[in-house]
Amino acid sequence: MSELTVCIGGQAGDGIQSIGETVARSFSRLGLHVFGMNAYQSVIRGGHVYYTARTSTERPYSQGDGVDILYALDRQTVDVHGPGVRPGGYVVFDAEKFAVAASDLPPGVTALAVPTLEIARKYTTQSILQNGAGVGAVAFLAGIPLDVLHEVLTDSFGRKKGEIVDWNLGASAAGYQFAGAHAKVHASAVHKAGPPKLLMTGNQAIALGAAAGGLKFLAQYPMTPASSIMHWMADHSHSLGIVVKQAEDELASINMAIGASFGGVRAMTATSGGGFSLMVEALGMAGMTETPVVVVDSQRAGPSTGLPTKTEQGDLNLMLGAGQGEFPRAILAPSHPKEAIPIMVEAFRLAEKWQTPVMVASDLHLSENHATVDREEISFDFEPENLIAVEPNGHDYKRYQYTESGVSPRAVPGQAGLQFIAGSDEHDEKGHLVSDVKSGIPHWVAERARMMDKRMHKLEGLRHDSPPMVLEGPADAPLTFVAWGSTIGAVRDAMRVLAAQGRPTNLLHFPTVYPVDPQAVKEAIGRAHRTLLVEANFTGQFGRLLRAETGVELPERLLKYDGEPFSPHEIVARALEVLNHGGK
Repeated sequence: MSELTVCIGGQAGDGIQSIGETVARSFSRLGLHVFGMNAYQSVIRGGHVYYTARTSTERPYSQGDGVDILYALDRQTVDVHGPGVRPGGYVVFDAEKFAVAASDLPPGVTALAVPTLEIARKYTTQSILQNGAGVGAVAFLAGIPLDVLHEVLTDSFGRKKGEIVDWNLGASAAGYQFAGAHAKVHASAVHKAGPPKLLMTGNQAIALGAAAGGLKFLAQYPMTPASSIMHWMADHSHSLGIVVKQAEDELASINMAIGASFGGVRAMTATSGGGFSLMVEALGMAGMTETPVVVVDSQRAGPSTGLPTKTEQGDLNLMLGAGQGEFPRAILAPSHPKEAIPIMVEAFRLAEKWQTPVMVASDLHLSENHATVDREEISFDFEPENLIAVEPNGHDYKRYQYTESGVSPRAVPGQAGLQFIAGSDEHDEKGHLVSDVKSGIPHWVAERARMMDKRMHKLEGLRHDSPPMVLEGPADAPLTFVAWGSTIGAVRDAMRVLAAQGRPTNLLHFPTVYPVDPQAVKEAIGRAHRTLLVEANFTGQFGRLLRAETGVELPERLLKYDGEPFSPHEIVARALEVLNHGGK
């Protein structure tokens, strides 16, 4: 597909994300699809950061494999990203800051010196204004009309009025004109392709989906990369009628969410792996009391603090085993913002219907990067079902009544005639505790086993009620990718590359990571000629889960655990190895 990729790099504190988002928004305003990757350090200032905006008339699912226009605010950006600039591309820099020689760049790449600081000084002594001039030059080379760029800049400054907006509009126009006088528009320059598209991060989509799914209470403690879920929800809490509480820590967050759900409203919390580790005991309480709660785990590279601003899929084992003992749960995993919205609606529906915790496995690559979504891909016609509808029947009410499905009649505190006990200990149908003085007595030993059977039977319902696995691509392709979560994006892009080479492939992916349907998985993998498991972790955690659930081994793997997201070329190279040599 025809595409254009712009990369902006510099030091943390240079405003790299703002420039990158401006370029990405400009593309989306032109009706183009965009994938924007924001790579940053864990310090406020210093360290190499960059933003990659890849655009096309067809949806790009990852940051891609090359750069067409590189805007370098420091020399390190040239050294790191210059080798990846494709022939016909440009490297934009300011010669007042550092030099770039033709010999520093790949053949066919032009070094374009733009006097960004000189332009900035015409307006203010603040050097940050150089970004206005730089983005103007980039916009010209990319084919972005100046009026579209100015519209985005004006919107981006929001409440900042007057000379700040005027300075940036003037500097960007000067940079645009300078590039026009000293360079040609890139051969892959963009053109208006239709009405504007929505541009959102995965976290914004998760928050939007939660609101659509009936969320009324969010308790959260900030932890990268999940923090912006709370930021978005707080910004929109009044208009959406959602209570947002920043708790003192992650333990308080999940307990507040469980308490709100116990009181009858849809509730959630969100965190990353370190915070989720602190939540596991409370998660077990929700399992025992059969209280619905949704928990988002936006994974980052661990263990411990690990690489706090890098991505990984290393928490699956943690989510599978979180909480002492055994209780039913579901784990859903969106791969793109457009999928995150319905996935969140499903998470709340499943948690409410089956009265159990549901986890949503995101990661930094999905949570914090931008992607376009067509307006027609989003439906707001979700009507949360009210599943709390127990009629009063006095002292005969059995909150944990044995049922064929495992789901018991649910009431909330304060409903007349529906008093019950909800303890964290094992209990009978009315909630009376089995522990303390009753455990070990044959009748209560049997009662414990029967209650466990009841709760765990919900897994069968979840298995058939959760979003099923999906097969994309030609059914009889010689290679089947197996993937989950954000890695699916790079797989989809790699499939396009392979198809263009006459090597068709397909993709088996799992919106529901757990529980899976063992028979359906065995049949699907049994039809594959060859498989390639793609995961961003060291041990192939999802592959191990599939083997444990189905007995199916996926011998060919591509595992990545350096904190960086997959690039299509990595997947293409490994796929060709498997296709040409059977993986050996």
